[in-house]
Amino acid sequence: MSEAQHDNVSANLTDEEMLKYNVLLTKLDDFVNWARASSVWPMTFGLACCAIEMMAAGAAKYDIDRWGSGPFRATPRQADLMIVAGTVTHKMAPRVRRLYDQMPEPKYVIAMGACVCRGGPYHLYGYHVVKGVDLVVPVDVYIPGCPPRPEALLEGVFRVQEKIRNERLNDRMRVDSRTAINPRVKHLWPEPPKVMPQSEEPGMMDWLKGILFGPGGDAHGHGHDDHGHGDHAESNEHQAAAH
Repeated sequence: MSEAQHDNVSANLTDEEMLKYNVLLTKLDDFVNWARASSVWPMTFGLACCAIEMMAAGAAKYDIDRWGSGPFRATPRQADLMIVAGTVTHKMAPRVRRLYDQMPEPKYVIAMGACVCRGGPYHLYGYHVVKGVDLVVPVDVYIPGCPPRPEALLEGVFRVQEKIRNERLNDRMRVDSRTAINPRVKHLWPEPPKVMPQSEEPGMMDWLKGILFGPGGDAHGHGHDDHGHGDHAESNEHQAAAH
């Protein structure tokens, strides 16, 4: 239809028909959630063999970009979705939590694979494997399998999109997104180094005096302070007491 024909058709429409074909009424929650659900950006993040299936989901055959989740971001600060694909070992658990904390709100997590969900084949005898990534970060969608196929990951993304569509603007900053680490894996985080108080921490000059004059000595050989007044002060006190 040419532009002139379109103008003629528009001129013949009534006001109600013009509003019907040109005005869309919706709720703000639905509009914002539609935009968010159509652009769920995952983070470039893979731990083990399940990451190969995640790569296949982003390739040409399955093309996860058809649903707006194609741009795998190289930084957690630009990602909405963390796909934990692969075995989470004790060494990697603190790193997973650190990346999750660096993601902006709102954020979502997919546990991809049996190893991530409950330890998989390492559940009984894998002393080095975390028995479920939900002990480290809150999980929104679980995808079992060893490994799950790319279609299963696409279904997991659909579940995340469905969850986003049902959210409200007031609920966007979810309280559970900053949940505490489970006490069962708390020991995996190293304790911060203990820093001595400033008054008790020896300085370079004290260390050098200790080497040259021994513990408690000073440059004047009086054994009290840097100016050598300690012995004189004690002798004066004894003389005053004698008088």
